[in-house]
Amino acid sequence: MLSPTKIKNTMKILNLYACLGGNRYKWGDEHEITAVEWDEELAKLYQERFPNDKVVVADAHQYLLDHYREYDFIWSSPPCPTHSRARYWNSSNYDTTTKPVYPSMILYEEIIFLKHYFKGKYVVENVTPYYEPLILAQKRGRHLYWTNFLLPNKLSDRHCKITRGKNEVQRLCKFHDYDFYKYKGKQPTNKIARNLVDYEASKTILDTALGIMNSIKTQQTKLF
Repeated sequence: MLSPTKIKNTMKILNLYACLGGNRYKWGDEHEITAVEWDEELAKLYQERFPNDKVVVADAHQYLLDHYREYDFIWSSPPCPTHSRARYWNSSNYDTTTKPVYPSMILYEEIIFLKHYFKGKYVVENVTPYYEPLILAQKRGRHLYWTNFLLPNKLSDRHCKITRGKNEVQRLCKFHDYDFYKYKGKQPTNKIARNLVDYEASKTILDTALGIMNSIKTQQTKLF
């Protein structure tokens, strides 16, 4: 027989490939959050933005393997360029500045690993790829989400049309409520800005996972 479990509104969260915390922005400060980011400049800015979070400068892919047992909820946004339609269109049209590359299998390694090893709730987020996804996902807007729970049919009404140009970063600053010009690292600023997830969508996803987890615990408690 199951033991009664205390209902809680806080979780231990692992935020992988954290960047500037676009997904984390509306998660609040009640959770215990660990963010993993390899770019030291991004990690520094993330820590300034979310001083209560633990920030680790490390390889997120390896960190997941080493620490997944320590968390209730895991969010992973592996690098997306090798899967993106835009990059594929450029390279397949013989754009000399964009060379063909193999799609990174880190994405699917983490999906398979979390599905079979992780006992909590998880989300792996990425762009809609130029090929048919190798593992079925839930599509919401421009993004695909691989999860072990059902997402709402609609995550957010917010939309920022991403068009390249001199005002692109300014538009994304407004959309994400963050000054991307603070970033002084080696990656292109517009690339950093485009990679952030809509914070309203990610808040809905986290709230959905927390609601499901608490519903399960409530049912367990009612057995007694």
